[in-house]
Amino acid sequence: MYRNILVNVPTERSPRPVIDGAVSLAARYKTPLDAIAAGYESAAIPLVAEGGAAVAAIFEAEREKAIERANAALAVFEAEATRAGLTHSSRAIGALQGEAAAILGAASRLYDLTVVPQPEFERDTFDNILAQEILFQSGGPVLFIPYTFKGAFQAKRVGICWDGSRLAARAVRDAMPLLEQAEAITIITINAGSSVPADASAARLVHYLSPLGVPTEIDNLKTEKANVQSSILSIAADEGLNLLVMGGYGHSRLKETVFGGVTREMLQSMTVPTLMSH
Repeated sequence: MYRNILVNVPTERSPRPVIDGAVSLAARYKTPLDAIAAGYESAAIPLVAEGGAAVAAIFEAEREKAIERANAALAVFEAEATRAGLTHSSRAIGALQGEAAAILGAASRLYDLTVVPQPEFERDTFDNILAQEILFQSGGPVLFIPYTFKGAFQAKRVGICWDGSRLAARAVRDAMPLLEQAEAITIITINAGSSVPADASAARLVHYLSPLGVPTEIDNLKTEKANVQSSILSIAADEGLNLLVMGGYGHSRLKETVFGGVTREMLQSMTVPTLMSH
């Protein structure tokens, strides 16, 4: 089981979905939960005639406002974590955007799981970029909670997006505490005959998971690359999945597997919590 969990609470969007998801997850598995919220400081500080002291005062005022925004978001977390009886802590920071990404990226490396909000790409906020930066910098699993999420987190029916790659295997191992307590697992492959290595086939993954004693089936899709993301979400709806597990690929990859090209699309359109590993 995860020994500790970190949640990134957004400050420029509604914090409720990711707080509800993280708190209910930690309560279900009796895991300590810590929260960090970052208020963003503006880098556009106006020039003033008074000199360095005046500029320093402007920076300090900007940081205080940023921390106030972070504390406001964390007040919601504190109330829900206390109500759930969790061992928890919270931390508000005020920082420039790049500094915030570095702080959250570093902090997440010492947690078994980090929970972040799904990006809302149609909204102009660094909260979207921060969630992705945590995925790429943490070195561990990141659970994205959809911005439409309501209720309590549960991982009874889990879908594994499998292409036999290193990152897919990493995601499976990172999700093992959740897979161990699942009621059913669906392994989703896309055009498996041409994309999945024989020595890392879905059938071999079934064998690997067999000690869990969880009923596991394979759903092999044949579809065009442009339809991969929508096909995965269609299976999630048809099978009643409440968690997806997949590798998270960065845009710098020179060669992506079939799932690599849908990372951003999944982040944009996910309908269920999705655990990614990079």
